Amino acid sequence: MMEIEQLRVFLTLAETKNFTRAAERLFVSHSTVSRSLSALEDELGVRLVERDNHVVGLTAAGERLCERANELVSLADAIEEEIRGL
Repeated sequence: MMEIEQLRVFLTLAETKNFTRAAERLFVSHSTVSRSLSALEDELGVRLVERDNHVVGLTAAGERLCERANELVSLADAIEEEIRGL
């Protein structure tokens, strides 16, 4: 099952277009970003990114997931904020 943290990693990678910069922004290792992406791609059964000389580009599936994942992560953040405020 997809996890919110996997989606956060994917979204950060999609934004930075670089594994190292994504890892730095998330305060995790490069391998953590790579493993998270691989697990997400395996679970969905599609490639989400194309790698070319350290530059990451999104596939069509990656573009679509990026759109929807932003909505989902925003909703999860709002729910967490609402519950913590009770």
